[in-house]
Amino acid sequence: MAKIPAGVGPQYPQTVVLVGATGDLARRKLLGGLFHLVSAGFIPGCRIIGVSLDALDADGFRKLARAAIDEFSPRKFGQADWDAFAAILDYVPIAAGASGLRAAVQRAELGLGSESRRLHYVSVPPNAALAAVRLLGEAGLVERSRIVMEKPFGIDLASAVALNRELHQVFDESQIFRIDHFLGKEPAQNILAFRFANGLFEPIWNRNFIDHVQIDVPEKIGLATRASFYEATGAFRDMVVTHLFQILAFVAMEPPTALEPRSISEEKNKVFRSMLPIDPAHVVRGQYIGYRGEEGVETESDTETFIALKCFIDNWRWADTPFYLRTGKRLAEGQRIISIAFREPPKSMFPADSGVGAHGPDHLTFDLADTSKMSLSFYGKRPGPGMRLDKLSLQFAMHDTGFADEVLEAYERLILDAMRGDHTLFTTADGIERLWEVSTPLLTSPPPVRPYAVGSWGPNAIHQLIAPHAWRLPFERTWRDPNSVGA
Repeated sequence: MAKIPAGVGPQYPQTVVLVGATGDLARRKLLGGLFHLVSAGFIPGCRIIGVSLDALDADGFRKLARAAIDEFSPRKFGQADWDAFAAILDYVPIAAGASGLRAAVQRAELGLGSESRRLHYVSVPPNAALAAVRLLGEAGLVERSRIVMEKPFGIDLASAVALNRELHQVFDESQIFRIDHFLGKEPAQNILAFRFANGLFEPIWNRNFIDHVQIDVPEKIGLATRASFYEATGAFRDMVVTHLFQILAFVAMEPPTALEPRSISEEKNKVFRSMLPIDPAHVVRGQYIGYRGEEGVETESDTETFIALKCFIDNWRWADTPFYLRTGKRLAEGQRIISIAFREPPKSMFPADSGVGAHGPDHLTFDLADTSKMSLSFYGKRPGPGMRLDKLSLQFAMHDTGFADEVLEAYERLILDAMRGDHTLFTTADGIERLWEVSTPLLTSPPPVRPYAVGSWGPNAIHQLIAPHAWRLPFERTWRDPNSVGA
């Protein structure tokens, strides 16, 4: 097993209280992530206590965890790894109340020593989150603890303010980690490295050289079992406020004074404070055909399953530079990209039939898949007589290096950061409240939803929204396979 770098994991042993331990997120991501962190040695001692409405015992929870890891974990493991992990699992049903939970935590900490810490991960629907927080408070589990809260953080400004106020009655802001798994992805953090560790692009990372920015996260998947959640939330609350705006902050922020949580959070919040309120005239809402027939969906539902919008950051670096955001369900492809479109030369010396300009401006594209990929497109001369130009590209993929196997999944990285008390990749109360504030005009006067076909790229109005530009997706070329011949 590779040696774990110093400072990556927490300093102290951890008791993890996983509220919502039998839910979809826990089964798909959290149990497998914790299993990998423990078995790989990232955590110097750990006990995990599952908590949910299900009337299970510890053995029942172990069976559920094993089935989830077998189904969803991409990593291979041996029986010895599983036996060691199973031994640290315990379970408390909600019906056991605060006293039952407190007793389970005390049992767990007997084997970890007095220097252990607690991580509470609240993975429950929004309407149950505060009840879980109060349970932790009643159980006396606030001391030496940190709490991870899942999205959404409210549904508008008033609810976000109320949620934060009630949270702060139990936990201090320094203990609260509002999670956005997009920021835990390796490529999202690579934006910071790309911008601030290299002298090539930062001097031109502004309105003078960049024409517009696209953050595009279409999804092929539908609702699965989340219809009731989605009906009360919609694409804007589910994806834009909690994910796409956070990515926008990484793209647009000023250089932080240091690579430490306070400096990075402050620069992100400066971006949010500089955002102009969202103009409903710059928004396209859509709903895929057949959505209203889904189980649990109202027959006259106005919930959007798609949203595209144009927003602006009113500061010196980005004034008048449009940021285009798009996301939705049941679309043509599942992608996660950031595309930076550079300004074209003010005058061309090439003849009209040379091909220059035929494929749009030069783009720098980040693929936010779990392993980093980047592409820089540009015009170059086609070999042969005459001056014919084609769009070419330089591409990088993490698979080109020897580090692809070292990539942590987003939830794994963020769990470790929360255990270490590192807020760099998490959202602050001020930041989330400001995002709801700039969203108020849209939430108050949303444009009507437009129908779109399953497997399309959304309603046709998205092309008027971005005109005279064009959406970067679908790509005019595919990512090259580094393993193919001639790549």
